[in-house]
Amino acid sequence: MTRKQKTGLRRGLTHYGDEGFALYLRRSFARSMGYSDAMLERPIVGICTSPSGLNNCHRSMPELVEAVKRGVLAGGALPLEFPTISLGEPFLHPTSLKFRNLMSMDVEEMLRAQPLDAAVLVGGCDKTVPAQLMGACSADIPVVQLVTGPMITGRHRGERLGACTDCRRFWARFRAGEVAAEEIEAVEGRLATTAGTCAVMGTASTMACLAEALGMALPGSAAIPAVHADRLRCAEETGLLAAGLVGSGRTPSRIVTAESIENAARVLLALSGSTNALVHLAAIAGRLGLDLDLHRLNALSDETPVLLDLKPVGDGYMEDFFAAGGMEAVLRELEPMLHKECLTVTGETLGQRLEKPMADPVDRRVVRSREEPVSPVGGLVALFGSLAPHGAILKRAAATPSLFEHEGRAVVFESLEDLARRVDDPGLDVTAEDILVLKNAGPASDACMPEAGYLPIPKKLAALGVKDMVRLSDARMSGTAFGTVILHTAPDAASGGPLALVENGDRIRLSVKERRLDLLVAEDELARRRSAWQPPAKAPARGYARLYAEQVLQAPEGCDFKVLRGV
Repeated sequence: MTRKQKTGLRRGLTHYGDEGFALYLRRSFARSMGYSDAMLERPIVGICTSPSGLNNCHRSMPELVEAVKRGVLAGGALPLEFPTISLGEPFLHPTSLKFRNLMSMDVEEMLRAQPLDAAVLVGGCDKTVPAQLMGACSADIPVVQLVTGPMITGRHRGERLGACTDCRRFWARFRAGEVAAEEIEAVEGRLATTAGTCAVMGTASTMACLAEALGMALPGSAAIPAVHADRLRCAEETGLLAAGLVGSGRTPSRIVTAESIENAARVLLALSGSTNALVHLAAIAGRLGLDLDLHRLNALSDETPVLLDLKPVGDGYMEDFFAAGGMEAVLRELEPMLHKECLTVTGETLGQRLEKPMADPVDRRVVRSREEPVSPVGGLVALFGSLAPHGAILKRAAATPSLFEHEGRAVVFESLEDLARRVDDPGLDVTAEDILVLKNAGPASDACMPEAGYLPIPKKLAALGVKDMVRLSDARMSGTAFGTVILHTAPDAASGGPLALVENGDRIRLSVKERRLDLLVAEDELARRRSAWQPPAKAPARGYARLYAEQVLQAPEGCDFKVLRGV
């Protein structure tokens, strides 16, 4: 007990005013759990888990954790599992984003407070991976990310189905009267039929890919299906790697750098991944005092082709991406554009990783070459202008090109409640050429920036066959969604941004070519409206809701808390 080495149970002793007593007491309580002296002398690898009966994405986590433990033990360390809160995307009110920062705080403090020499972060559902990475960047101990993996697709009347792009497609047809109630009920039971995250390139899959692109996860780990045996082998290898991280100094601050963030942004564009990933990537960067520049994003988008033919932009599913070569195939296509000197969690640089040959040929039906891409330009663009001084986001790869240059009349909904009340009113004054505008759904609103930006086509227009129209808000949308949807408008309406001043009948101009989003209203009229504007809601009185309201930043800063950003 006199050893000075600060590893394992000797790390971060509880303060009793007597270090010898603190270690004696800790070892006594550890012995009560049945560990041998030999095990208690090993370095400790924490396994940060987030299973929950209210998180379907994490149903396979107990089996994954057992595989991680095998790897940690094989590497000579002691695996100790600990829980944090879990964020099940469709099970939280008002939206999971509100609680992402809370989970990140839980992860950060448990990584820092417990005697951990390294850790494995096990997550999958949309907000859990970014929350874990945010917390890990702040705690800055050696960690490796392990994702739960995507679902396998289901079947319906001879057609493959995968959550959740097909969810939205069938629901839109149901709203338009093209699908009967009996069929939508059958589809409901066939969309999500296995453990895992959504089967398409939604937010969960995008964040899995970005964790790998950042260098924080094992090579080739992002796309392995949740129910595939390779997922368990990956978990074991991740545990072995985590044991090897002890004393390595390979902490997140050495891996997540300005250059690796740019690599991840380029990968996001090539995948035509979720718009939500921009919020999360900005938050991860912000924990280390870095910024995600939306003007730079546009420059990258102009030179980065979309390489992946996957829903919601293409035809395939994540299981196809895995079989086609996964992230290895994408990174090799992008190699000339990447910062190859970036360190990864394995100890290799990205360049050293890509020097190794691929085991199998790439399926070009799914992962295209740079010479024959899905699109010659990236899937996302940032828009700026009088309506979005700090930026807004459009997923152009999932939008209708004929609407890229568009001027229309604003049809305004003041809130989510107003939208629900009026959007299907037969008397709603709306045409397909109008622009639907949702206000007060951004990060500073009571709604806390939900995935409500995918405004439904008004039923009267859907019944006429209208499939898409320009929709604009300060909200987010699911990474599985599609359409000409402008999101993350900043500053948001609830904090008094220009969006708060939009009224029915105003003209709005969108120009993807010019990267512009403008409200065509005279400045003196806007000044009049601004002087009459009142915040839409009072600050919450207590608890986490109050902390959120006082601390939350805007979308370009990742919707993180001011107090949690690095310097």
